[in-house]
Amino acid sequence: MHAALRADGGKHGRKRVARLMRAAGLVGASRRRVGVTTTKRDKEARPAPDLVDRNFTATAPNQLWVADITFVPTTAGFLYLAVVLDAWSRKIVGWSMANHLRTELVVDALEMALGQRRPHNVILHSDQGCQYTSLAFGNRCKEAGVRPSMGSVGDAYDNAMCESFFATLECELLERRRFASHAEARMACFGFIEGWYNPVRLHSGLGYRSPIAYEAAMEMTTAEP
Repeated sequence: MHAALRADGGKHGRKRVARLMRAAGLVGASRRRVGVTTTKRDKEARPAPDLVDRNFTATAPNQLWVADITFVPTTAGFLYLAVVLDAWSRKIVGWSMANHLRTELVVDALEMALGQRRPHNVILHSDQGCQYTSLAFGNRCKEAGVRPSMGSVGDAYDNAMCESFFATLECELLERRRFASHAEARMACFGFIEGWYNPVRLHSGLGYRSPIAYEAAMEMTTAEP
């Protein structure tokens, strides 16, 4: 909250902001506790090697992407959201939604990322879910020159960056709204990702800038003589 006020030109002290929030009964949203399994390992599939080893740092765009799936509850049943996130700027560069967990869900998210970024030799890190170890996903990565990487089984720290995005989505959208239909949930997630998270939401790890603002600032820096 303090960083957001400063970005808008405010000059309020951090302690004053905290005091006013307490007086108004304002607290941060907490993450939901009930989970749904979205990725299940195929014991017959051969996982990709771990090319990241929990080092989610990148010095330029399209060096390291991370990918995962979460669920979105609606009155009409679950929707599933697959994302591809650029570790350099935390920007969601690809995403897709469906009412199933078939491989095309993650392939569609990858296709969006490829179309937007046109990477060269990017590492794509995920868990060992059957969607990511499938032949269809592996073949598409090979065709596009994407290098798959996979963490260990059942360890959230091996994909902590995607987990952080999902925590933000849950706290700031899914815990605050109830969706009557799949169409309503799709529109809300679209608005959250493309209208809020990528262009507006501030990240402490980016110097309290949004992913798009961070990328623009870095591009200006590298373009300077």
